[in-house]
Amino acid sequence: MAEKLLRVALKEDRAPQESSSPVESHELCLAQQLEMDASWLPAYHLEPEHVDVIRAFVSSPEKDEERKLKFLTSIAVLFRAATCNSLCQGLDLFCQRYKLAENIKVLLEEEPRDQLHTAVWRSAMFAMTEMSFVEAVLEGKEIGLLQACFSGIFLLPPKEEMQDLKPFLYFTTMKGMDTMLVALVLNSPTSRVNEKMQSIFQMLLTFTTSERASVRERAVGRMRVLSFLLANYSSLKADPNEERHASRAEMQMPIIGQLLGHLLLLLSFKEEETGHLALDALCLLFQFKYQQHCATLTEENTQLQGDWETETTSLRTSPSATHIIESFAEYLQPSERSDIVRVFIEATTDSSTFDKEAARNVLDMVRGNPDLWLVDVPKITSCIHKTLGCIKSVPARQSVESLMVSMADKCPQEVVTTLLQVAPGGDSTALALWEAMFSVPQTVRNILKELLSQLWDLKSRLFCTHLEDYCLVRLAMLASRDLGDRAFAATYLDFRFLKEERPAMLSLVLRAIMTLSERDEMARKMKVILPDLMRVLLFGYKAATTKALLVFRTIMAQLERREASHIAVQMAEFLLPLLDDELSQLRESSISLFRDLMMMAVGNDKREMKNVVRLGLLPLFFRLSDQTQSVAKLKQDRRRAQEFLIQSLSYLKDAQASLREAAVRFIALQTLAEDREPSIRSLVAQTVIIILSSSREQPRPRWTLRALCCR
Repeated sequence: MAEKLLRVALKEDRAPQESSSPVESHELCLAQQLEMDASWLPAYHLEPEHVDVIRAFVSSPEKDEERKLKFLTSIAVLFRAATCNSLCQGLDLFCQRYKLAENIKVLLEEEPRDQLHTAVWRSAMFAMTEMSFVEAVLEGKEIGLLQACFSGIFLLPPKEEMQDLKPFLYFTTMKGMDTMLVALVLNSPTSRVNEKMQSIFQMLLTFTTSERASVRERAVGRMRVLSFLLANYSSLKADPNEERHASRAEMQMPIIGQLLGHLLLLLSFKEEETGHLALDALCLLFQFKYQQHCATLTEENTQLQGDWETETTSLRTSPSATHIIESFAEYLQPSERSDIVRVFIEATTDSSTFDKEAARNVLDMVRGNPDLWLVDVPKITSCIHKTLGCIKSVPARQSVESLMVSMADKCPQEVVTTLLQVAPGGDSTALALWEAMFSVPQTVRNILKELLSQLWDLKSRLFCTHLEDYCLVRLAMLASRDLGDRAFAATYLDFRFLKEERPAMLSLVLRAIMTLSERDEMARKMKVILPDLMRVLLFGYKAATTKALLVFRTIMAQLERREASHIAVQMAEFLLPLLDDELSQLRESSISLFRDLMMMAVGNDKREMKNVVRLGLLPLFFRLSDQTQSVAKLKQDRRRAQEFLIQSLSYLKDAQASLREAAVRFIALQTLAEDREPSIRSLVAQTVIIILSSSREQPRPRWTLRALCCR
């Protein structure tokens, strides 16, 4: 009766104030009276003093350290006595009325975060441990309380940095947390164990990425405790009222893949206790997954069961991430393997605190066995698309892009479908992924074929709609069909997709053409695109221009010299402005192609080529001092520099005005005599002296244009 009346009072507190009948008013008054003395609570007669301490603390504005400890101790004593004597009735109402969980959370949040001087943390967790034995008392409040505990204790300074820290207090505080976690899990109904452990593991994972070693160590230590609990749950379940315990096969933990991935990465912190704790947790989780797998075997297969202890010993003797992950592989669900891959992809980002080399090693291992690891293509593709933009390290980016290529080789349809769905229009990350896939000969053919299939469908034109044309569709149509030379040329002239003027898309198309042209047969067919390749240079897009030069060089190598001669002269003239480009890679490609083109001219085209080469002499001469070694190697030896300088004086009297103009500009170096760089001023002075002395001597140049062209 008393409990029923208190429920009425609690309900009245939450309901709007309304007029009530005389009977209801009488019941409410009686409920409030019962609430005031708490004698209605069955456990009150066991520990009346502790009940009074709790009620007094909640109602008092004074909350010093002594009162806090008495309050928390009284909660623990009351709940322990009630549990041992089976007098738990009404405790949920008592907790609700006096907001015990909320008051504990406030106390935890008020504790200092720079020192551990008092036993408040320890006492609070002991109180929560005892409260967990009573059903529904902490329901809905565990997450908030645990978050307060984790944030407060994990973020404390390292033990050695906390002044006057008592080792025993620190030890018992951490032990109190472990005891609390075990109690929260074991005292949960079987139906909620998975959910409870999942939530706790998820919270702990957020602390494993901290840059502070002490934070990681404390979090991984608790993960080890829960891993032990998971591996031995069937034998530890303590609730006598449960009809049966959950079997290992029923213990499904969706977070297990993420958990394994993070623990594997934490192995790299070998100089810390963290690495040892992570290895212990991994071995316990291996025991859980191994026994779970064995529980699903039929009687006929029981003889195939090995000894998990032997397997665990092997893990400890060779605790590398790749070895451990290979040992786990056959016992994991496909979704768990995919989650591990995603964790290692995310570990390659610039902001990650994990060892990026270790992450790349695992991704390389995954690429070696795509059928086992790359099973959830949409999930992994979406992860790569989300992550790639946060990776600036070239090796890490290459590993992730290579993983994408492996998936594209294995499942081109799923990769294309997912990327078309997740990538918005103009998405730079998606374009980078397309380009990575277009860089591999077999992959580009498969992807283009799949693109053609999907984008041709009126219901799947997301990519084309976003890019406002069918540029890739046209390329796919050209590359996917087995066309002869004439048919190929006619089809391209209908499409002319190299007239695309948007830098990103043009660069992507050229990337695909570069890869496709690696096949000699395809390169010979592509001679029809040479005029458009020359026009690409006029757009001024650095990346596209560099790719266009490489494609041009590949195609020209497949042509007969007489067929290539006139085209070579035209292209050489287009290259002149690029010989002195500010981008070293573009300079190198331009000079390399320029050298090849000089050798291709025959017949009447030789004279025109010589005229073009003369215009390129000065840029080539100046690039003798190029700081980019690969560019400088493409020029004549430095010892010939002075001879080129002397030779340039003869151009002051050349019949062609353009050459006289170039010579004047060259000699105008003296205007740099006041340059702010001492090395430049010195070089200018030396150059002027050489020019003046050489103009008096006027020797015959030893290096003729014919000699230069023939080199």
